Amino acid sequence: MALLEIQGLKTHFKTDDGWLHAVDGVDMTLDAGETLCVVGESGCGKSVTAKTVMKLIDMPPGKIVAGRVMWQGRDLVPLPAAEMEKIRAKEIAIVFQEPMTSLNPVYTVGQQIAESVRLHEGLSKADAKDRAIAMMRRVRIPTSERRVNDYPHQFSGGMRQRVMIAMALACNPKLLIADEPTTALDVTIQAQILDLLAELKAESGLAVMLITHAMGVVAEVAQRVVVMYAGRVVEEAPVAELFARPRHPYTQGLIRSIPRIDTAATQKTRLEAIAGTVPKLVAPVSGGLPEGCRFAPRCRHASPACTASTPPLRDIGHGHKVACILESVPA
Repeated sequence: MALLEIQGLKTHFKTDDGWLHAVDGVDMTLDAGETLCVVGESGCGKSVTAKTVMKLIDMPPGKIVAGRVMWQGRDLVPLPAAEMEKIRAKEIAIVFQEPMTSLNPVYTVGQQIAESVRLHEGLSKADAKDRAIAMMRRVRIPTSERRVNDYPHQFSGGMRQRVMIAMALACNPKLLIADEPTTALDVTIQAQILDLLAELKAESGLAVMLITHAMGVVAEVAQRVVVMYAGRVVEEAPVAELFARPRHPYTQGLIRSIPRIDTAATQKTRLEAIAGTVPKLVAPVSGGLPEGCRFAPRCRHASPACTASTPPLRDIGHGHKVACILESVPA
């Protein structure tokens, strides 16, 4: 049985113009100890999917319209808030993109790390502070005994992200959702945070769902990749298979946009951009979005058949799934 299984998930938001179909029929699974990368442009539904798993979307205006989020065989969608509080941080933890806005500026980092430990494990104030110091050491924060009493503004961006990771792992969860945890950091610190996540994963055996738009990050850390576009999954494959044989035109475009350091010295090539933008997924209150492949307006291989019906996510072998009507797409 999968640790996490998302089945037909639809999360919509009511707006003045109609219903925004942020997540519109997503299926994905995550096994214990696995690193799954969810990749796509901004606005593709990656973060909303993660927040729906944690039930952190505002309802209203958000609404889980359909689908199930099976956590160790238990559907989280119908659970009341009190039951979800027992699961958040204790079983499933999340690290957000910008730690400065996620940390409370009026509490010390030690108080914020200790809060979830006291809530879920009933430790005393002194024992919870000791756990906070131990977690700060674990994420390689120097002089943790002193810095546990510091406030978020006294830390650099990279150190604040380490604090967020310490907070997320303080109760030893089975799943860590990392929602673009390196986007706001420079490339050197990004590499340090990714290395840290890999070390912690190897130590504790936790599963990681890493949300990112950087294909270079995917190549470095993922075991399996889910590519999302306009609220749907368009391709899924083991990481080596995806980079060797990308089948969806959108995935191919993402890979072509990666700078090539192996050929930069001998070949002068311009990075290729995907024309256009992610479509607005707003449908009238009385109806839904039109059928067809949502990438078709930006796809160089599009034909009238692409807009006739929505292509299903089909298995093409070797754990590779793709939502495209074309049997073969030249890379």
